[in-house]
Amino acid sequence: MKEYQLNVDPRILELLGPNLYTNIYYVLAELIANAYDADAKNVYIISNKDDIRVEDDGHGMSYNNGDIKKFLNVAGVSRNSEDDSFSRSGQRRKMGRKGVGKLAALSVSESVDILTISNSEKSGFVLARRPLEGNKLQPISDNDIKFEKITEQGTAIVMKNPQYRLHKTLAAVKRNLLKIFPLVNKDFKIHIIRGTEKECIDSFDDNIMKELCTLITFGDEYSNLLSLVPNYYPTRRAELVENRAVYTEPLTMKDNNNEEHEYSLVIAGWIGTYKTTRGRKAELTDFPDNFISLYANKKMGEFNVLPIVGQNKLNEVYVVGELHIDLFELSELPDMALSNRQGYKSDDPRYEKVIAYVRNTLLPEILRKRDLYADLTKAQKKQEATNQQKKNEAELKKQIDTFRQNASKIASESINRIGANAPKDVIQQVIFDSINTSTLDLGIKSIIDSQKKKILISQTYPDKALADIVYKMLVFNNTPEEDILYTNCDDEVCRVPEGSSVYGYLRDFFVDSYSTQKIFVLFITSENTKQSWGAITEVGASWITQIDHKIFNIPPFRPEHPLDDESQWHVTNKDISNSELSMSALSADIFCQKIEAVCDEIGYVKKSRQENKQYLQKLVEIK
Repeated sequence: MKEYQLNVDPRILELLGPNLYTNIYYVLAELIANAYDADAKNVYIISNKDDIRVEDDGHGMSYNNGDIKKFLNVAGVSRNSEDDSFSRSGQRRKMGRKGVGKLAALSVSESVDILTISNSEKSGFVLARRPLEGNKLQPISDNDIKFEKITEQGTAIVMKNPQYRLHKTLAAVKRNLLKIFPLVNKDFKIHIIRGTEKECIDSFDDNIMKELCTLITFGDEYSNLLSLVPNYYPTRRAELVENRAVYTEPLTMKDNNNEEHEYSLVIAGWIGTYKTTRGRKAELTDFPDNFISLYANKKMGEFNVLPIVGQNKLNEVYVVGELHIDLFELSELPDMALSNRQGYKSDDPRYEKVIAYVRNTLLPEILRKRDLYADLTKAQKKQEATNQQKKNEAELKKQIDTFRQNASKIASESINRIGANAPKDVIQQVIFDSINTSTLDLGIKSIIDSQKKKILISQTYPDKALADIVYKMLVFNNTPEEDILYTNCDDEVCRVPEGSSVYGYLRDFFVDSYSTQKIFVLFITSENTKQSWGAITEVGASWITQIDHKIFNIPPFRPEHPLDDESQWHVTNKDISNSELSMSALSADIFCQKIEAVCDEIGYVKKSRQENKQYLQKLVEIK
């Protein structure tokens, strides 16, 4: 009769079992890793009504050869050197090391059946949080050792009455498993089965690459991923996606024998950003879609370091990456993985080096690429909008010309019939009727008006600091950025399309336009205004076209005619020594008053005076 004795205080199962893992997918990853170490080619995750079963076609475990005894040696270190770092076939580098992964299933179930067959020798026992008799485990008779998929050799882990369940769709299960266990190929497949439903994971999920707009890969192994990223901007592709050599950094560490050696910290893998985050609402049990995962020996060691390396910037929601650092699992070095295999010791020098590189270099680099993509997209949309504006302008001109011709023709024919000496009121009625008859659908005028910029911030680059405050206050008061024309704005949507000039834009859509809508100009004036031909031109243009305007002035400059120098203008002081801006309490109130007046004029929903003053205090010193 076979006896199965646990080589550990049985109380540790009750203490660690329910708390060792916090997510069923981490548990499955541990069991899949054990199958990988056993040289399995197939792993079957079978979700039944009363259990979740994980079977593999690996070597299985022999009771007679001591495999079972080794398995039951909980926390027994499985490798300390390169000699014992490979699987029995010698083809795979072992993932397991701590010897606690076998307890993973106890996080899901209070008792787990372990079934195995090796060279026709069957063995089975019940691993429970509370063993029945000391360290001895309940055996399972050979007649009760049955497999659903295994025929010759392998192991099955049966989690009975599981406390966690897999996602309701197998596609979601597949997606989650790929995030934490991407090492799948034709030689190592994961099969997911629920009733008649089946999913097979046998390749990297290249769908994720099709959702990216930027990508950096490290090493030849991952360079093929570049071709999967859509080519949104062919002329700028080299700036958006690129392959690099693996990142290498020297590191001095002490091995398990406390002897100091030089090592190379090598980082391979990839990092990218999504084109959009729409449609990415995760289920409660799912992993987030934005993450930077760390892997070693192809096994995930920490799912997401983004909260550690990030700075809570909005564009970090687009980031996704998988970085592989095999030095984390080098057998001759101390084990740095946490006991639950869901993270690494934060004070390990290997971890510190990787975190510093990702935080200080890699994350900022990929975010700059994402910003470039965003700028290119905005520029393209703006150019398309400008082209549409020109098309609409041409259409409006054509319609008005047709209207004029038809109206004059009908009026002349009618007057000719009644005679030129007809009473004045009769002739007026004839002309009125001809206009009504000839009126075309000129609704396109309202479309043109809606597409135009509403506000021009006229300024010189040296006065950008004050212009930025005006811009931010407008946006704070619900002015859409696309309604503002501001040539030195940091937001690309406010600048004129690439290759165009502000004067060309104003000529096309205001001076030469059949639309009568005017643009409201906010002048930022200072001594720099007199030195800028462009600023002087804009002042003259606003006077000629009788455009409404407000003045935000920096002394000692004094606005003069043709600007509205009779009305009260706002004053911002500028320190000559450090160029810092400040306002008096009165000037701050006038500033807010002018911003609110612009919003009233155009029709934006403005903030209250108190809200505006509070926000303005964040932008400039008020003395």
